[in-house]
Amino acid sequence: QKPGSETESGECYRSPFRKPLSQLTNRPQCLDSSQHEAFIRSILSKPFKVPIPNYKEPLGLRALGIKRAGVRSPLHDPFEEGALVLYEPPPLSAHDQLKIDKDKAPVHVVVDPVLSRVLRPHQREGVKFLWDCVTSRRIPGSHGCIMADEMGLGKTLQCITLMWTLLRQSPDCKPEIEKAMVVSPSSLVRNWYNEVEKWLAGRIQPLAIDGGSKEEIDRKLVSFMNQRGLRVPSPILIISYETFRLHAEALQKGSVGLVICDEGHRLKNSENQTYQALNSLNTPRRVLISGTPIQNDLLEYFSLVHFVNSGILGTAQEFKRHFEIPILKGRDADASEAERHKGEERLKELISIVNRCLIRRTSDILSKYLPVKIEQVVCCRLTPLQAELYKNFLKQAKPVEELKEGKISVSSLSSITSLKKLCNHPALIYDKCMEEEEGFTGALDLFPAGYSTKAVEPQLSGKMLVLDYILAVTKSTSNDKVVLVSNYTQTLDLFEKLCRNRRYLYVRLDGTMSIKKRAKIVERFNSPSSPEFIFMLSSKAGGCGLNLIGANRLVMFDPDWNPANDEQAMARVWRDGQKKTCYIYRLLSTGTIEEKIFQRQTHKKALSSCVVDEEQDVERHFSLGELKELFTLNEATTSDTHDKIKCRRCVNGHQVRPPPEGSDCTSDLSQWNHCADKRGLQDSVLKAAWDAAITFTFHHHSHEEQRGI
Repeated sequence: QKPGSETESGECYRSPFRKPLSQLTNRPQCLDSSQHEAFIRSILSKPFKVPIPNYKEPLGLRALGIKRAGVRSPLHDPFEEGALVLYEPPPLSAHDQLKIDKDKAPVHVVVDPVLSRVLRPHQREGVKFLWDCVTSRRIPGSHGCIMADEMGLGKTLQCITLMWTLLRQSPDCKPEIEKAMVVSPSSLVRNWYNEVEKWLAGRIQPLAIDGGSKEEIDRKLVSFMNQRGLRVPSPILIISYETFRLHAEALQKGSVGLVICDEGHRLKNSENQTYQALNSLNTPRRVLISGTPIQNDLLEYFSLVHFVNSGILGTAQEFKRHFEIPILKGRDADASEAERHKGEERLKELISIVNRCLIRRTSDILSKYLPVKIEQVVCCRLTPLQAELYKNFLKQAKPVEELKEGKISVSSLSSITSLKKLCNHPALIYDKCMEEEEGFTGALDLFPAGYSTKAVEPQLSGKMLVLDYILAVTKSTSNDKVVLVSNYTQTLDLFEKLCRNRRYLYVRLDGTMSIKKRAKIVERFNSPSSPEFIFMLSSKAGGCGLNLIGANRLVMFDPDWNPANDEQAMARVWRDGQKKTCYIYRLLSTGTIEEKIFQRQTHKKALSSCVVDEEQDVERHFSLGELKELFTLNEATTSDTHDKIKCRRCVNGHQVRPPPEGSDCTSDLSQWNHCADKRGLQDSVLKAAWDAAITFTFHHHSHEEQRGI
């Protein structure tokens, strides 16, 4: 056929190699109208589809105004790799699936992948435990829980995950709670706000109250309580215990889905106002966070458990009769076999009840992520001046007569403080000597001629001498930073004098500093480029929650009666983010009241670990009658604590058998390394300081380093 000629059908010839530029004929082509109608109808009948290849609709988001037919679905995919599923609907047989009402079928509860991706294995377990407790799946009828993980295990992150999950989902396909409240010490309010911001990056707007006039705060609280409905604008309130107590009325009017009490050991006394104000909140779901659940006695422990799950341990009287008295009798070093046995039985019963609502992991989990920590208890000899002042005081003040039947009177309490200060440095009691107070008559003559408190004079105190050496050796042989902790601001003043004298750059944090300023100081100290060498901390100034990983050496200059305060302070440096080996030095004056306080601490800690950590074999070293012994000075010993242990591993003051396999610095002191000379020490800084005034050292590590220390 010739090119250009038409076929019978009226079609033009088309070259197979190129497309025509335009229609070859001048005749317009008309589409069949029925064809066109069908085409348009087919377009209109298709549902709208997002024009992205392979696009899947997000789960759970509904199309505007249209109720989606079909099965309810969870907020996040439970089958995704690494999903943390808190609730799984019971499996249904094919028959039940046909019968079940699709609008009532329970759905999976899955932690938001944004959080589950960053949770460590123990934290995933913790979140599951918390969720089971507050949704009453662990103990039917009880919605409370105590999160008692030791410091540094991420309790805050676990609780934020719990809140975010409860605020967004439940098996019933709607949020479990509308609002949540976090009550914390004032120094941690900002910290909570920052943590929520850090982990949930703008997904939620918390309301943090850390200042303002009474009217302003009341207005904020009332508007917080009045929020209702599916999407509450700021569903998390963060408030301090003090502000909460003052404004409790505004918060008791409505209901809050969940309340979290941080540093919850503040609620150990059910008589105080904060406890009662919190207890009268209309909130069944309660989580209490405390790395140190039992501080002084079992009754305090009872009030914590009673706060989160009232009735689970009976009334306070029943608890005292059934648990506390038999357990304490059995713990006393003078207990009979029958009492001991009964005490252990009751303890087992108590643990089994409490374990249903208390989760506690100790920091040995952290050893996977953290460098080694070497903890050292260092006994320092008193200087001749201290010893003379000490003996003089005991002769004159006669505190022993005050201690009738172990009852402590006001004057014997002040005697304790005087002796503790004398152990730190004679300068701290110089004023009392000037005024010839009871116990210090004629003491001025003992001080060297021309003495003045203006100069620091480290050589007058055994512990100060050792500290001076530790700091000098650390400064000259490494780039490590040091945290110094004391119970007394007067001692911190001495540290300042020492630092100025030696030209060390330092920062000091105590109770007078505003919260904002605190956060700035800490951030600066932690930066490796900052020149500060020393961070001073008063152990009472809310050292809790501070993160001082810029330093890796910490000196506890004096022991506290309460082991929890010391534990809190010591956990400042050995925590997530620390890269260097940590050294903890606990200084005690040999043979003095400080060793007795330290021993008393181990009794409290023994109590604590036997209830919370279930360490059954905590050694029963100290009888309660030993309070009277506080007021003696043992000058002949290298360590009164070591004598008390009745150690079987040391012969003539030398350790002949190493600590038992598997022991570490959480074990009883009798299982640590015992050094009466510097040969057995691992820490070169302490070796260099030994001759200053050290008489004895206990030391142990947190875990074996993979490469061996």
